[in-house]
Amino acid sequence: QVQLVESGGGVVQAGDSLRLSCAASGRPFSRYSMGWFRQAPGKEREFVAAISRGGGTTYYADTVKGRFTVSRDNDKKMVSLEMNSLKPEDTAVYYCAGKNTISSYTPRQIDEYDTWGRGTQVTVSS
Repeated sequence: QVQLVESGGGVVQAGDSLRLSCAASGRPFSRYSMGWFRQAPGKEREFVAAISRGGGTTYYADTVKGRFTVSRDNDKKMVSLEMNSLKPEDTAVYYCAGKNTISSYTPRQIDEYDTWGRGTQVTVSS
């Protein structure tokens, strides 16, 4: 299975933008649907965005729709999350996750994903 490493987190102010990246290594990245999740202190991990193997299908949580954009580059084995108009409530550890699929199925539930990165902290100050 692939190994995932997130990067790009940091401390920003409300209204700023940030781009997270997730680098994959191991088995063919193109077989994996990819997702982004986040976990704020004291809260459960929640779905943020997902993208199908080929990148043609994307899903977003209602809380980030219109502000966040997920994309991938299969040649570079990379998936990204562009975050704009950040809010203090976006503060969390952001995780990249992968699901080995045989179709364009793009899961949005935590327990559907096979492999996870260690996360990157995003802090948005007001």
